[in-house]
Amino acid sequence: MINLNKNIIRSILIPSYVLIIVIIISGISSLFAYLNTGADRSSMLHTKLEKIEQYIPEVTWSPLNNEGRPMDEEVLKKIENDYLDAWYVKLVAYKTNTTFGIKDYYTDNARENIFAFIELNVKEKVTVESTTLNHNPTLEFFSEDGQLAVFTDKDVIEYKRVFKDEKLILETTEKSTYKIIVLLEDGFWRIRHFVKERSERFKTEPDLIAAEYLNIKGINYYPQATPWDMFGDAFLINTISNDFKIIKDSGLNSIRVFVQYDDFGKADVDKEKLEKLRLTLDAAEENGLKVVITLFDFYGDYSVLNWTLNRRHAKTIISGLKDHNAIVAWDIKNEPNLDFDSRGKVNVTSWLDNMIDLVKSIDPNHPVTIGWSNVQSASILKDKVDIVSFHYYEDIKTLDLAIENLKKEVGEKPIVLQEFGMSSYAGIWKPFGSSEEDQANYHKKAQDIIAAYNLQFMSWTLYDFEAVPKEVVGSLPWRKNVQKRFGFIDINGTKKSAFKFISQ
Repeated sequence: MINLNKNIIRSILIPSYVLIIVIIISGISSLFAYLNTGADRSSMLHTKLEKIEQYIPEVTWSPLNNEGRPMDEEVLKKIENDYLDAWYVKLVAYKTNTTFGIKDYYTDNARENIFAFIELNVKEKVTVESTTLNHNPTLEFFSEDGQLAVFTDKDVIEYKRVFKDEKLILETTEKSTYKIIVLLEDGFWRIRHFVKERSERFKTEPDLIAAEYLNIKGINYYPQATPWDMFGDAFLINTISNDFKIIKDSGLNSIRVFVQYDDFGKADVDKEKLEKLRLTLDAAEENGLKVVITLFDFYGDYSVLNWTLNRRHAKTIISGLKDHNAIVAWDIKNEPNLDFDSRGKVNVTSWLDNMIDLVKSIDPNHPVTIGWSNVQSASILKDKVDIVSFHYYEDIKTLDLAIENLKKEVGEKPIVLQEFGMSSYAGIWKPFGSSEEDQANYHKKAQDIIAAYNLQFMSWTLYDFEAVPKEVVGSLPWRKNVQKRFGFIDINGTKKSAFKFISQ
C-alpha cells in the first residue's frame, strides 16, 4: 500500500515539475524576444492617439522651395503626421495637467517648457482646453542627411478656454506663428524646437446676408415609412419626389431636412449618404421647392478637442452642396439649447459660434440660422445668424406675445417659426389628448397669427408615423404615441382636417 501511494505521488509530481520548467523557459524566451525587438511605439504611449477620431485640423503647406536636400512628399506627410500628433498630446496634456505622451513627441530640450507650464498650472489649479483649427506650414530647410527639418507654421488658429478652480476665466481665439525644428529619431519626427514667434487675438466678423428677400412657407419633412432614417437603406427617391409634389400643391414652397452626424459618417462623410441628400435636393428643385438643411442632428458632444472632426464633417457636406439651386439656408443645429444643462451653455454656444464662422467661410451666399427649441433662447447669437429661428409647442394663445417680445430683441432680423404643431393623439396613454378637429383649429389659429406678423414658417410635419425611434422621445409610450400623430396626413394616406390650414 505504501509503495502504491509513492507511485501515485510520483506520477503527479513529475508532470507538474515538467510543466513548471516549460512555463519558466517560455517566459524567458518571450522576454528575450522582446528585448531583441523594438518596442511598439503605440504601446509605449500613455495617451492613445486616435488623431483621425479626435484631431484633424486643416493643414496647407506652402509650395516646396526649401534649402538643403529636396523634400519627398512621403517624408513631408510623415513629418506632418508626427507634428500633428505632437500638437494633440500637448493639447491633452494641458487639459489634464499630465505629461503622458510628451516624451514620445518632444526631445528633452523641447519638453522642458511643457513640463514647467503643467507644473505651474497644477500649482495654480488651472487647466486649459484648446484646439487648433488651421495650420499653414512653410518648409525652410531639410538637412542633407534627412535627419532634421525646419519649418514655420504661420497663422495657426487656436481656440482656448482657461479654467481656474474649474471656473471659466478666459475664452479666446488666437492667430499665431511658430518656428519648428524636428529631428528624426527611431523612425519618428520629434520636436526639438517649438517657439511661438508672434500671436494676436483672432476674431472673425463674417458678412451677414440680408435675408429679407426670403419667403419661407414650408414644412419639416420625413418620409412616412422611414422617419428619422430618411437616408438609410430604405431610401426611395420616387416616394420622396411624390411627397414633394404633395407639399408643393398644398401651397408651400420649402422643406426642412436633417443630416444626422453619426449616420452621415462623422468626420469621414459617407459618400453614398451625401449622394442621397443630393438626389433629395434634385427632387426638391424639380418640384419647385427650396430646402433648409439642418446639420449635426442628434449630435451632443461639444468637446473642444472634437471641433476639428465636426468642421471636417460640415466642410465636406457644405462644399459639396453649396452650389445647388435648391439650397435656401443652412441650419447649424436642431434645438442645441436642450443640451445646455448636460453639456454646459458656454460649451454649446462657443461651438455654435465657431461653426457659424466655418459655414459662412465655405458658403457666403446662403443665410445661416439655428433651430432653437423655444422662443426664450432664440436671440442667442442673434448678431451672428442671418435668420432667427425658433420652435413653439406651447399654448397657441401666448404665441402673439412671444413673437412681439422676440421682435423687440432681434430688431429687423427675419424670423422663422421653424417648428410648430399639435398631435391629434387621444388614447389609452393620453385619454384627454387632442382630436383631429382640435389639431385643425390649432393650425387655423397658427396661420392667422403667422399672417398677422408676416412670419416665415415651417410646420411639423407632413405625415403621421407608424413608429417613432426611442432615440427621439424616449421609450415611454405616452410620449411616443403622441409624437406619432403630428402629421397633416394620417397613416392610411388620408388628409386630416388640419390639411386645409397647412398653408395660409
